[in-house]
Amino acid sequence: MNELAEQFLNYLFVERGLARNTISSYRTDLKKFHSFLKKKGKTSVDNITREDIRNFLMDLKDKKLSVNSIARNLICIKSFFKYLINERIIKDDITAVLESPKLWKKLPDTLSIEEVDKIILKANFKNRQGIRDKAILEVLYGTGMRVSEAVNLKLRDINFEVGFLKCKGKGQKERIVPFGDKAKTAIKRYLKEARPKFILKKRDVPEIFLSRLGRPISRVSIWKMIKTYTRKANIKKNITPHTLRHSFATHMLEGGADLRVVQELLGHADISTTQVYTHINKDRLKSIHHKYHPRP
Repeated sequence: MNELAEQFLNYLFVERGLARNTISSYRTDLKKFHSFLKKKGKTSVDNITREDIRNFLMDLKDKKLSVNSIARNLICIKSFFKYLINERIIKDDITAVLESPKLWKKLPDTLSIEEVDKIILKANFKNRQGIRDKAILEVLYGTGMRVSEAVNLKLRDINFEVGFLKCKGKGQKERIVPFGDKAKTAIKRYLKEARPKFILKKRDVPEIFLSRLGRPISRVSIWKMIKTYTRKANIKKNITPHTLRHSFATHMLEGGADLRVVQELLGHADISTTQVYTHINKDRLKSIHHKYHPRP
């Protein structure tokens, strides 16, 4: 394999005109690949399998290489096998269907419905901050909007009569999002009982959610608030600013919502971004298949 690798690198330099630094990087990547295969008893390109390549990539991942570095290794291997095909050294390109590690998506951590309830119950509903925090939590979970969208919500963006919020997402793209009774009740109470207490010196602030200084609450403040209530609820999951959004999408799909509807609610331009949520609850998918397929 070493000899074939050198022929390949020479081809890249002479015929493809690749830079010396690129050739050097490819040489390093191929040496790592060859060393990995040698430990597995694979010494010929003829007996390398697709599984060998996948195991090599997972080995790189276990060694904490970045996704970009792993992707570069795969590009190198794919180029090498394409060269071997063109030179008629091998017949089948086993790398053809291997996806780039850049496409690997870590499934987001989500909360169960019970965990969401526990977090919201940790807000102190008797003081102005607790009333505000409950309203924020109900809006985030009840609409699936981003934290950045919630902090920019204006008083004019809410319509209680029809139960809709108007928010601006990425690229200032505007969308209408419905909200339920729990969010409606929490927002109304906040606007009546708590928000006036956050306003200082009769300052005219259009944003709905305010900080103790009477300014629009920040994204970081909401994140810290969610982490605080999660800790008080004794939930050990890794919480991010998007956790309630992820949970909203997951629970909608588990409840039978159409993927296109969830895409619209989340404001995703591409449905492939929404599809990550269809892979979260594999046990439910298996149970549905077993229940409804004629030959389970």
